[in-house]
Amino acid sequence: MYIDGQWVKAAGAATFDVFNPATGEKIGEMPDGGREDAKRAIDAANRAFAGWAAQTAYARSAKLREAWRLMMARKEDLARLMTTEQGKPIKAARNEIQYAADFLLWFSEEAKRIYGETIPSPRADQRFLVAHQPVGVVAAVTPWNYPVSMITRKVAPALAAGCTVVLKPAESTPLCARAVFEILHEAGVPAGVANMVSAADPRPIGEEFAANPAVRKLTFTGSTAVGKLLAREAAATMKRVSMELGGHAPFIVFPDADPVHAAKGAAGVKFLNTGQACISPNRLFVHKAVAAPFIETLAKRISTLKAGDGLNEEVSIGPLNSEAAIAKVSRQVEDARAKGARLVCGGERLRGGGLDKGYFFAPTLLADVTPDMLIYREETFGPVAPVITFGDEDDVLAMANDTAYGLAAYVYTRDMARAFRMFEGLRFGIIGINDINPTSAAAPFGGVKESGLGREGAREGIMEYLDTKLGGFAV
Repeated sequence: MYIDGQWVKAAGAATFDVFNPATGEKIGEMPDGGREDAKRAIDAANRAFAGWAAQTAYARSAKLREAWRLMMARKEDLARLMTTEQGKPIKAARNEIQYAADFLLWFSEEAKRIYGETIPSPRADQRFLVAHQPVGVVAAVTPWNYPVSMITRKVAPALAAGCTVVLKPAESTPLCARAVFEILHEAGVPAGVANMVSAADPRPIGEEFAANPAVRKLTFTGSTAVGKLLAREAAATMKRVSMELGGHAPFIVFPDADPVHAAKGAAGVKFLNTGQACISPNRLFVHKAVAAPFIETLAKRISTLKAGDGLNEEVSIGPLNSEAAIAKVSRQVEDARAKGARLVCGGERLRGGGLDKGYFFAPTLLADVTPDMLIYREETFGPVAPVITFGDEDDVLAMANDTAYGLAAYVYTRDMARAFRMFEGLRFGIIGINDINPTSAAAPFGGVKESGLGREGAREGIMEYLDTKLGGFAV
């Protein structure tokens, strides 16, 4: 673990093993920390806060820019580590390292753009001054599916704002986190400013993050259930919270859209990271007039996807994260078929050909999906594309919004008026109009409803780590 500028063991000296999900092989081990380790890291961050906050924005910016330079120099090594530890195909891993580095570069510049303001007063002898100052110690919890970019998306704005950080990375991908903190250390980030605590069991560390009064901000990416739990516990000390939680994205194809083009887009985003992305489309609403060519094209695209170890440049489908993930996807597919869905392709766990020891599920296409099926209601987080046909714009808008989630949505149409109606009517935080990649370090990312609170990236991303202070001056 990395605490107060030093690489240290867990308080009890315990460790846990890290495995490759594609092969089942052990690839390393990490300290198995607990609540005492989390407290040590928080104390270090608290001691370092005043000095880091007092540094100029230009000084903080320089550290982040150096971290960006180091990450770009190690792009290939980091990508290969990610593929080995997390499983995603190497091309996708390279893209993620670039995306992760983008946050370091973006927030190195935003550090110098934290502006205040003056406000006219109704009194002649009074002046109002507004300043933005760092909230203090930030506790961050990141997921396994994007094990590098989700770290920089939180740590970069926190450090840019003048906060100090304690990170708890996902227990299945701590080696990627360690590599990021090696970069921060080499970039010259002062001792105690950035800390990392690893653990096989995240609960004790999460409990300390939520309960410790020295932590003034808790930022979490993961499941809605865990996010709600952390938010409830954080309320006891009135911490600020940011929550990037689950999604259940609709992908809507209108009759005026090119169904072949839309199907290619659907394949690209649905099977990204083997469907293990919070913005992955989970419900494909296709107008009945174009459903046949859409399904035919999507099935052809799926047939070209090759599953296997992501270090093979030809592989486009990696493993799922665990045996539990395989079970969930299997349960949704079996339920849909039992209730009348048509299996176009896939639908089973992949075995043989070197896949037996990994968590591989065949890329799957289901047609004739209906609202009574589990896959219509539950987030899948796997390589299954369920197609639902529709006939009316108002109906599909109502169906798309009929979910507790509200992260991302996608719309394919050539009608600009319809595009604006959908953009305004869909109750989601991110809308891709004929666009399957509506994300960037420069764009705000986040959801509404049970998909979370707050935004990451863009200028909004750094404001999540700043308190607003008002000064009233009598002159």
